[in-house]
Amino acid sequence: MDATQTHRDLIERCREGRRDAQFELYRLYSKAMYNTALRMVQNPHDAEDLLQSIFIEVFSKLDTFRYESSVGAWIKRITVNKCINFLKSRRLAFSELTSYNDRAEEQGPDPEPLYSVERINRAIGELPDGYRVVFSLYAVEGYDHEEIAQVLGITEATSKSQYSRAKAKLRDMLTENGGRRSA
Repeated sequence: MDATQTHRDLIERCREGRRDAQFELYRLYSKAMYNTALRMVQNPHDAEDLLQSIFIEVFSKLDTFRYESSVGAWIKRITVNKCINFLKSRRLAFSELTSYNDRAEEQGPDPEPLYSVERINRAIGELPDGYRVVFSLYAVEGYDHEEIAQVLGITEATSKSQYSRAKAKLRDMLTENGGRRSA
């Protein structure tokens, strides 16, 4: 069964205003959308507020869903756009392209020690907003640089630069003190 057929019945029941179907759609996608929002905005309360706003928009615009993609992809696009708009409203500033020596290329392979997921997530959370958003969209959410550029209203080159800088900064943060930083 292809993506356009997967949840067609559920969507149609939601369009009819059936609360049980709406709850089921929310149950299926709320956790993933919350996690996406949290990675992007880095604040649990803001992510919760965004999640409510996201599903209000999902249910109010469900009649515009045309089965051209999976409903999950459609909801994720709404989620990413809501998060981007939220961050822009907070004056998210992306660093402009400047002459930049890509130290990541010069540093060679990553250090041998394995780092905990918590440590990596904490380091990602410490990145400047522009770096964190581009890194999350590219490395975690699977967007390509062209899509990121369109969503954020930046150039593809800026997206690539932000990603490269985020990787270098993460590498520096994770190798600081031999990778052993106090929690």
